[in-house]
Amino acid sequence: MPVHVSIHDVCPPFSMEVEYALLLCRARGVKPALLVVPNHHGRAPLAEAQGFVRRLRDLSLEGSEILLHGLYHSSAFGSELAGSRDSQPRAARFFRQRIASAGEAEFGELDEREGAARLDLGLRLFAELGLPVRGFVPPAWILPSRFLPTLAKRQIRYTENHFAVVDPVTGRQRASAVMNFATRSRIRLLTSVAWTRAARALRAHVPLRIAIHPADLRNPLALRETIRLLDWARGDFVDGVEQLFDAP
Repeated sequence: MPVHVSIHDVCPPFSMEVEYALLLCRARGVKPALLVVPNHHGRAPLAEAQGFVRRLRDLSLEGSEILLHGLYHSSAFGSELAGSRDSQPRAARFFRQRIASAGEAEFGELDEREGAARLDLGLRLFAELGLPVRGFVPPAWILPSRFLPTLAKRQIRYTENHFAVVDPVTGRQRASAVMNFATRSRIRLLTSVAWTRAARALRAHVPLRIAIHPADLRNPLALRETIRLLDWARGDFVDGVEQLFDAP
């Protein structure tokens, strides 16, 4: 089965780590997708980093697809539209923001109106910067199903969660496991290492996705495991996200 590789959290603060991740990928014959954050945590606007944007354009021309990855990649950053926060049970919000992410499940707490506003801001910015968008991947892979019609209305043909890739326009889905490392704590790191090793057995049954988070490459164990994972998947890489739907 095919294996797709993506680099998450692509933004100016992680420029060095992104370049290192690109080197790891290119050395193994894969052109990773780039999940670009328009304004990481509200402190790194792409529009003010023209050199970084030029680099993204060049990478796109070389074959790396660009996907919009939230707007701020943070649930804590201010709301554009007053009263637009989603009213969800406190336990569900706690799980999304404290267990599943470090307060970065941005779209988990928004209603349709603000979610659409943030999506439009990101798409408009990318168009102004000359960055072609191949899809949308929510931070922490958390996107309530109520947002799928919003994506479809904007002709976004690719999104994903932890367990599947989805075409919002046609409703087509394909089971697909994501493999990544979490370094926020020792137990999370060891658990994610155990998962990625076990998930390799799924390669015979479903397409797999390797997600590289630049900040995690600073951890020696996560770095070693990332390299081993890329070496293990060599030969089955696909560069286009849409190819995951067509796997046999």
